[in-house]
Amino acid sequence: MPARPSAVYRRRTVAWLGGALLAVHSLWAQAFDLQGHRGARGLAPENSLSGFERALAIGVHTLELDVVITADGVPVISHDTAPNPDITRDADGRWLQARGQPFFRRSLGELDAFDIGRINPVSRYAIDFPQQQPVDGERIPALAALFERVQALRADHVRFNIETKLHPLRPADSPEPEAFARAVIEVVRAWGMGSRVSIQSFDWRTLAVVQRLAPELPVVHLTAQLPRFNTLDGGEWTNGLRLRDHADVPALVAAAGGRTWSPHHSNLSQQLIARARRLGLQVIPWTVNEVTDMERLLDWGVDGIITDYPDRLRTRMEQRGMPLPPQVQPLQALEAAPLTR
Repeated sequence: MPARPSAVYRRRTVAWLGGALLAVHSLWAQAFDLQGHRGARGLAPENSLSGFERALAIGVHTLELDVVITADGVPVISHDTAPNPDITRDADGRWLQARGQPFFRRSLGELDAFDIGRINPVSRYAIDFPQQQPVDGERIPALAALFERVQALRADHVRFNIETKLHPLRPADSPEPEAFARAVIEVVRAWGMGSRVSIQSFDWRTLAVVQRLAPELPVVHLTAQLPRFNTLDGGEWTNGLRLRDHADVPALVAAAGGRTWSPHHSNLSQQLIARARRLGLQVIPWTVNEVTDMERLLDWGVDGIITDYPDRLRTRMEQRGMPLPPQVQPLQALEAAPLTR
């Protein structure tokens, strides 16, 4: 009969297992996050189901997307709070000439009239994204429709980084932050996606609501310090916090209870990343499309990158021997595959 392990041996074994589990958790927490911006905007129609499928086929860790709320309280996926004429045609196939009423003044059913499957060829957008392949007939999807599609694709690994799109200086375009956050949280919980979702925003009011109502959902504090878009000049975007009262932007994010800071990539420096690290923040910049910028940010050790071209970033990662996320077969291929027992 073998001897029973001694108490010392048992304690050492427990300590070793505990250390191993801690190490695994640490590696998971520090894993690099390849995020497809609006799906794969550089390659497929933005914020569309086909665009998200394209990103999954390339292989991403996270689908980055934007959400607005309809008049009947449904979260739908759109970067703009009203139809964007650069990417939207009406039921007769004509390009919209103006944005018109915001989605918050339209029902979910009304949105079926809009086709977002291609870029208006005479727009600046077409110049910016010449590689985007059109998919005519794409409609503005509900957030629930994306969750349903991802389940059908069996992409059980993928996460969702959901941006709440509202403007603190345009209150008529969106519901109040509390109602906005509640609507998104309800859909996330209804689909059992709480362990796979983070909520991000430039408007930190919604993040404060999420922190209070759904603490299980990580929040991401977006910032921009650009000539035409500065969310840190005042306090409207930052839920009353002011940059001048803090040492720097990482300190401002930490004061808001943040754990992940997502700045525009041009606003980053190695010094700011080091500062964020000391404050316990992850750093995931947006929207990084040039290979030289990707290489620099990878060298600096960011925790992830949001990009319109996940294929470019994936190639850089592969060249560096970094772990890659799974590639997901398109739905048509899955449906055509024979069932296996």
